[in-house]
Amino acid sequence: MAIQLQDISQIIKKTLDNQYIDITTETKASDIPEWDSLNHVYLVVAIEKKFKVKFSSYEIISWQCVGDILRDINNKIA
Repeated sequence: MAIQLQDISQIIKKTLDNQYIDITTETKASDIPEWDSLNHVYLVVAIEKKFKVKFSSYEIISWQCVGDILRDINNKIA
């Protein structure tokens, strides 16, 4: 079962404590004021816990947008 954008959106909104963020696969951290470096760490941890995956540092720093995160999650659970 592939993880969908809505699954990631819920985690992002909860982690950043903002239910009104409009998230697409093209959304970048720089598009969301609350998405700073500390919240990025919290977000990675929340995603890893939720989907029972582990990301390497290389994977994390290569993410440019939400679509990249979604792709890497789905690659790990496939």
